[in-house]
Amino acid sequence: MQILQTGTFKQRGQGVKGSRGQVKILLNNSSSNPRTLEPSNPANGFTLIELILVIFILSLTVALAMPSFRDMGGTLKTEAMHIAGALRYVNDEAVGKKQAYLLNINLNDESWEIEGNNEKKKTSLKGNVEIQDVFIPSLGEVSSGEVTIGFGPSGSEEPLVVHLKKDKAGYTVIFNNINGRVKVIEGYVL
Repeated sequence: MQILQTGTFKQRGQGVKGSRGQVKILLNNSSSNPRTLEPSNPANGFTLIELILVIFILSLTVALAMPSFRDMGGTLKTEAMHIAGALRYVNDEAVGKKQAYLLNINLNDESWEIEGNNEKKKTSLKGNVEIQDVFIPSLGEVSSGEVTIGFGPSGSEEPLVVHLKKDKAGYTVIFNNINGRVKVIEGYVL
């Protein structure tokens, strides 16, 4: 194959000044008329459609991968965090509004319920998470039935420990009645 160049040719990236030339390509096995190709001047960068397509593919990939990352032990910890949030909420509401609130934990149907100030909300645990037991100093360790914890204008009178389990994993929720703080710890802790 023979390539003949006529005129001056501007190559991209080299900063050569001059007008665009024509490139003549002579093919040995073709007719005697050479084909003339004009060098194309491709646009610099990407088009909007190309960018949208790449963003769509990336977002689709992330959307498909996220559920597997979210469930890496998430259900048990999430339920422990929900109970911790409920304990903080009940304590803060009772102290802030100077009214009595109750937190009922039902170990038989794996649920807990908040009652007080014309509000009643029941929540069931999800994802096969079970309440293993509840420890209150005055009652000891309760592993079946229902436990009701009262929160008054000065908060709860006793600390509370709730143990959650799923398969072989477990989480402990510890409520400190003195300062109203709640800790969530992985494993079974008293």
